[in-house]
Amino acid sequence: MSRLLIQRWRSSVKTTRLFLCLVAFLSAALAGNRADADELVRFESAPIKLSPFRIRKANELGENLPQPQGTPLLGYVSRPQGDGPFPAVVVMHGCGGMRLSVKDLWPKRLVSWGYVVLVVDSFTTRNIKDTCQSYLPDRVFDAYGALDFLSKSSFVDAQRVALIGFSAGGTATLEGTKIEGNEQLMDRKFRAAVAYYPLCAASQGDATVPTLILSGDRDNWSPADRCRKRLAGLSDNSPPIELNIYKGTYHDFDAPEFKVGRRVFGHIEKYNPDAAEKSISSVHTFLQKYLSN
Repeated sequence: MSRLLIQRWRSSVKTTRLFLCLVAFLSAALAGNRADADELVRFESAPIKLSPFRIRKANELGENLPQPQGTPLLGYVSRPQGDGPFPAVVVMHGCGGMRLSVKDLWPKRLVSWGYVVLVVDSFTTRNIKDTCQSYLPDRVFDAYGALDFLSKSSFVDAQRVALIGFSAGGTATLEGTKIEGNEQLMDRKFRAAVAYYPLCAASQGDATVPTLILSGDRDNWSPADRCRKRLAGLSDNSPPIELNIYKGTYHDFDAPEFKVGRRVFGHIEKYNPDAAEKSISSVHTFLQKYLSN
């Protein structure tokens, strides 16, 4: 009888241990999924503020100015494990919307480097399919609305947030971090900026933050020469702008979904694994340099 009780006790202990191990395994797995998974969030773009000159004129004329309003937006937040606060990155998609590499690959990459990521969806709430034959200037305000949203999160270090944009999102990134642009009207500022194959303009002048631009020499949608011209006109007081141009490379060279390549409105979009790897390494080094402290 005593031997039977001992056997039952041992069996019970073994079962309990297996159960506890299973619970620990599932808890770890769920925690890992929470750290990597996208969380749908809702926020607003930064209100389009009036310039001090416009406000002064309105006061002189006795005009009643409307209260600035933001546009409702959607976004996807990914974050590392832990409480933080972590440095963060706001990501802006291109004119075609939320492609796979922007919504999935880049957030996973950035989270693995230790950054909170907010990918901004500028189209869904505006009922826009694409802007590949038009221009949406409000995207600068989308970026700053995302910055404001992240700055209110306890797990984000609001003083260490970078802006990364792709194609039209890269153009918005440069517009949002140029001297004498809308950036001067914003309460919070980005720490650094990265623009993949943006449409540069020599008239943008100096930047407000250190900037990395990555372009392909065969990209006729966002020609690299335009970026060269901008850099040639920088003043001695401008934060550094680094321009990396990759030979034999077209638009969207970092996006594996374009391995075969395609032509859109007369422009070639094609993945280049060598250029992609080099650019990713440059982005990693750049963010470490400017968001490390």
